[in-house]
Amino acid sequence: MSSPLHLEFVQSASKTEQLPTGKLEIALIGRSNVGKSSLVNSIAGRHKLANTSKSPGATRLINIFELQPEGSGRWLVDLPGYGYANVPAAEQKRWQNMIEEYLTTRETLHSAILLVDGLVGPTKLDLQTVDWLESIGLDYKLVATKADKVKPSKSTGRRKELNEALGVEDSDVRWVSSSKGTGMVELRAEIAALLRQDAQ
Repeated sequence: MSSPLHLEFVQSASKTEQLPTGKLEIALIGRSNVGKSSLVNSIAGRHKLANTSKSPGATRLINIFELQPEGSGRWLVDLPGYGYANVPAAEQKRWQNMIEEYLTTRETLHSAILLVDGLVGPTKLDLQTVDWLESIGLDYKLVATKADKVKPSKSTGRRKELNEALGVEDSDVRWVSSSKGTGMVELRAEIAALLRQDAQ
């Protein structure tokens, strides 16, 4: 599975109850500016499927992207990023509540993909998110973004630092670059397999 996945935008929502009924959903989680929207575009092989911005906080709603031609509610769901400070506290709280409500109440949610910035490593909020995902029993996969930003001479050390901070093995983290395509073939295949499981 080396080709881009055929994803189509379905709907945005500010509350979980505004979403249509899904069949199987994979959520993208990560701090603001970790590259979630860029990753969606790279997975789909399209530049403008998901809105991107050089400034954090571009994703402020729950955004649904449906896998085609299967359709019928097999979704990759882009959630707002956490940790963006340049918005009012009330707006930050609203985003947090939106994310938590979706992740804890959505019955068709299969698992999550937690994105960590490979250049800066896991932040305190990333580590808190890992603990929280484990506390609610939601399966998740770790993906380190911006692999192309890490200098080759520092790559081995950075990977070791990231693994130790997260308490995982090297094989537990997939390193990718949305701009260079690094690791995207494998990630697309993994996401496709997850979304297509139990397909009739």
